[in-house]
Amino acid sequence: MKVAIDCDDAAVNLKKVLVDHLKAKGVDVTDLGYGNSKEGSLYPEIGYNLAVKLKEKEFDRGILICGTGLGMAMIANKVEGIFAGTCHDVFSAERIRKSNDAQIITMGERVIGPELAKTVIDAWLTSEFQGGGSTSKVQQMRDLEKDSFHP
Repeated sequence: MKVAIDCDDAAVNLKKVLVDHLKAKGVDVTDLGYGNSKEGSLYPEIGYNLAVKLKEKEFDRGILICGTGLGMAMIANKVEGIFAGTCHDVFSAERIRKSNDAQIITMGERVIGPELAKTVIDAWLTSEFQGGGSTSKVQQMRDLEKDSFHP
């Protein structure tokens, strides 16, 4: 599994913690560092950049971090085919994969501590879409998404 990670200026410390954690676990993680390459970049373009890379299948999953995680989730969901959600607890991180098939998890450095963030990311990475009763719901979201992007 190839994982991309990025953040805005409000989450540099947590991104470093998570990159180090994932590398220590042997995860194929790439720090996109969009903000480092484009001075003055804000979370909308950082989050959009990562989401597009997932849409184009350069990566399998993505982690976006800002102050709260909320703005990153909002912009990532503007990319057709991408599902993203903010999680600061293990149960939500598992459910966003198992029930919702989200490719991107977002979190906020101002909201979650580094040790809990590692645990949340681990739960998300080891969870897979389970289908079952959620299949029709995820398909309905994809159908509605198509209506929105292609009226």
